[in-house]
Amino acid sequence: MKKLVKILALLLLLLIALVVLTRCDFGPAKSRPDLDLIPAPQMAPESLLKSPVQWPPKNTYAADGINPLPHGEPAQQDATPIAGPMDVSRVLDESEITYTYLGPGHFGAFTSSQYDNGQRILWSNGVNGLYKLDYDTYEIIDHLVSDVAHKYPESWANEMTDKLNKNNGVTAVPTAINAVKALRDLSGVYIVVGSNNWVYIANKDGTIRAYGDAVDGDPNSKIVEKGRYELPRELAGPTVGMNITYDGWIVLPTENGYMIAVNMDLTDSRIIRLTHADTEDTSSQGVGYGWVRNSIAVDEQGGIYVPSRNHMHKVVWTGNDFSIDEKDGAWVARYRNGKGNGSGATPSLMGFGDEDQFVVITDGDDRMNITLFWRNEIPDNWQQLDEAPSRRIAGQAPVTMGELDVQKIQSEQTVVIAGYGALVVNNTPRNAPFFLPEEGRARGILIGPLGNNPEFQPYGVQKFEWDPIDQQLKSAWANEEVSSPNGVPWTSIGSGQVYFIGARDHKWTFEALDWYTGEETFHYVIGGQKYNSQYSGVTLDEKGRPFFGTMYGRTRIEVGGVQPASTQEPLLSE
Repeated sequence: MKKLVKILALLLLLLIALVVLTRCDFGPAKSRPDLDLIPAPQMAPESLLKSPVQWPPKNTYAADGINPLPHGEPAQQDATPIAGPMDVSRVLDESEITYTYLGPGHFGAFTSSQYDNGQRILWSNGVNGLYKLDYDTYEIIDHLVSDVAHKYPESWANEMTDKLNKNNGVTAVPTAINAVKALRDLSGVYIVVGSNNWVYIANKDGTIRAYGDAVDGDPNSKIVEKGRYELPRELAGPTVGMNITYDGWIVLPTENGYMIAVNMDLTDSRIIRLTHADTEDTSSQGVGYGWVRNSIAVDEQGGIYVPSRNHMHKVVWTGNDFSIDEKDGAWVARYRNGKGNGSGATPSLMGFGDEDQFVVITDGDDRMNITLFWRNEIPDNWQQLDEAPSRRIAGQAPVTMGELDVQKIQSEQTVVIAGYGALVVNNTPRNAPFFLPEEGRARGILIGPLGNNPEFQPYGVQKFEWDPIDQQLKSAWANEEVSSPNGVPWTSIGSGQVYFIGARDHKWTFEALDWYTGEETFHYVIGGQKYNSQYSGVTLDEKGRPFFGTMYGRTRIEVGGVQPASTQEPLLSE
């Protein structure tokens, strides 16, 4: 027994030494030119007014619901004209929270069109399989069980959350790792619900499958497979997003640089390789760090926007095929990538109608920069910005989180867009235990299962704004006192708020900030680890009720939307 203890102690010492060595840099200090970039100028207070918002056109080939695809709609804005809750800060009563256990990895719940009987359903895909939920009650209508669902029963999930409720400190790291290990079995994170009420899912095995109602038009019938498309063998593997064109083709990128389109009945496809995929190393740098790391945005004119490791790409859908030809409006532009991993953001579109039009990401510097690219033609008189690697970049500003003046910050989320406003949150842990690497999956542990611990949880939300008069990206405000550890925010122009899942005193919360000033409006205390957003975004339904994914299920807050008296003047463009 003593010999075994000595061996274990020796192994522990070797592990600690290995970690310390990997975290030490014995060479010269890494050059950080990103820290020399000039912050965005501050907008004048009188400019922070409620200006009309032009919304992206409705895609009639997507289901007619509030959230038929990730980030709400093809432009990936995470914003809505629907009013959300307005209240005072308080602890929610249990009767105000609806929760349904589904298993790990249910980051999104996607709405169908309304059936003839007035009913809607929610589709959610996760580790335990595909679920069909009643939109109003959150009751499970049917469940297409995955091959690994037996490994993650509700009893296992309750054990994990109970342990993390008792201890979410440094010594809970093994529990936290165990709590998220199921995500390695996840396939088909991104799904789209079409106007035909089919739900489309891309799987690791190289198939794209569609599911729907066993009885057409009956929302309470079983789930059945409606169609299947097998990609060429060389394309089988991780896909990293999904969207739908305005003429009804499902489009998705692979992490090694291919763009795929399939028609809605899954009988035909188009494939193109992205520019530079034949000359750059497109191999993955680890789970979630492929050459393409995140999803895509689509505009009504056929533009498809995807960031690769060093470049932003506009691929054009011509109506019958992909084009990467400049004559068709396609382009490629380099962005800053000092860290080397590329952008972790799903691109989002800013500007519609007669507005200036951009595609927006955060870049790959150690301290990321919010970056705006001209979406279409670059103005003739446009001068390339200092320190910007491409003339197509219209705005480039370091994310400092205001007075926090963070030196390192990266996000795995889309930039939230409404009008000319662009909002980002801090997803970099405040601290990391010495025995954990600072990057990669270890960061996911600290902001995920341990993200409600003030020792680790990141703080800071910052909003930028494009000034169309000065033709310049400016800083609107920063709130350094709130925390959105791991979830994607959602903006409601109807109530003038940005909402997100936060954390206070080891409890998970629902936070509301004034979209125009950044001041806190109110917050709800929801509860313990059961309500950890675990990388999921919050969304408002048609009644303005917030709903979001949790560690092992889906939650809806039963408080509807209220438009504040201060925003009775028109906020939306006609």
